[in-house]
Amino acid sequence: MSQEAPIHNWPGSYYLTSVKRWENGTLSLSRSAVRFVSNQTKETLASFRLSRIMEIKMESSSFIFSTLTVLEEGNVKHWFGSLKPNRVVVYNVMEHFWRERLLSPSGMETRGGVTGNEPSKGQELINLVAGAQRRLEDTGRVLSYQGEQFDSMMQGLEKMDSDLGVADKLLSELESPSWWPFSKLPWKIQQEAKAEVAAQAAATSKASARSKVIATIPAVVSKDGDCDLKPGFLVILPSSLEVHDACCLLHRFDRSEVDEIRVHSPYEITVRQRFIGRPDVRCRLLSAKMPEALAVLEMQYKKKVEFSAEYTAFRATPASSPCDTDTAGFLHGCQEIEVPMEIPAGDLSQLQVHVLQPAVSQAEAQELKQMLLQLKSLALEAETELERQDEALNTLSNSADKASMAIGEHTCRMRRLL
Repeated sequence: MSQEAPIHNWPGSYYLTSVKRWENGTLSLSRSAVRFVSNQTKETLASFRLSRIMEIKMESSSFIFSTLTVLEEGNVKHWFGSLKPNRVVVYNVMEHFWRERLLSPSGMETRGGVTGNEPSKGQELINLVAGAQRRLEDTGRVLSYQGEQFDSMMQGLEKMDSDLGVADKLLSELESPSWWPFSKLPWKIQQEAKAEVAAQAAATSKASARSKVIATIPAVVSKDGDCDLKPGFLVILPSSLEVHDACCLLHRFDRSEVDEIRVHSPYEITVRQRFIGRPDVRCRLLSAKMPEALAVLEMQYKKKVEFSAEYTAFRATPASSPCDTDTAGFLHGCQEIEVPMEIPAGDLSQLQVHVLQPAVSQAEAQELKQMLLQLKSLALEAETELERQDEALNTLSNSADKASMAIGEHTCRMRRLL
């Protein structure tokens, strides 16, 4: 089995059944396999693929010692003990990656050549989606520029409204002496109450527009440096990131509050929000589907995504070959062979074995999935921006009408004073 870069390592011990003793070492989880290496001899004491695991359980050895057991195909049972920080964390991480591998599409990608210079069906689909993504990005830039213009207009109207409020106060002081007890008129109180209700309704509709989910990624999560990783999930929204455990919301990062997204590996990230005068808020997430989330996060938080040296080393390590020679029965899944049922006489010398290749390879399907997630993110952001601009247009129209009425009213009051 070709050695892969580990996703995570845990110090612990492994029970050697042949000599009936525990050996200290390091348990490693990679993209597709689990390995245990001895600290003394540096020898691999156990190595098996995730696809061969039948069951992962937390048990007790001799009714005293807490252990983690992995049942492999062929009724081979592996015992792991003294795991740090604790066996629950190791169980949560291993069980997550094992379950996600079981739920992933079966089979591996076939890397066969394409006849001639014609692009494959998968490549044609990728080109179509890439073209749609470019058009949507151009539309997003135009919408962003238009939104900036609306914002500047809103600022101008707000300044005008503030000036009109000052003018109204000065006119009221000129119209009535300071000792007059009815300076606050009842109908003005009702108008202010109606304005507050309208503002609350607008805020509620804006919040519902921003609550549309781009993607939900199952993960094991921890908060504020806690080493106790728990099952949970990451929710990616157009305006925020939500980190949940199995029962509640751990933390919600608004888009403007995210200061750093550090990528340790394609399967592990840390989201940080910095504060002055108190500890930062950090959430660590490990997920087998994190590459799908990274495609969206890189687009939403371009300047805040940082790749660590561990990520660079991980990407530089090649994945194990689909046709590993040490995996029994796995070679059968690497290629599917079609042989003609009837062979005409005299054509035996021209017998050819054709390798069936799918119209869309696994790698192309994965790339398409990530591109479609990016398209969904762009579309939801464009929809949110359009709804915001629609609300801004309504506000601009109402504010302009109110400003015109206020200017006319103030003009009449000034003429009466003269």
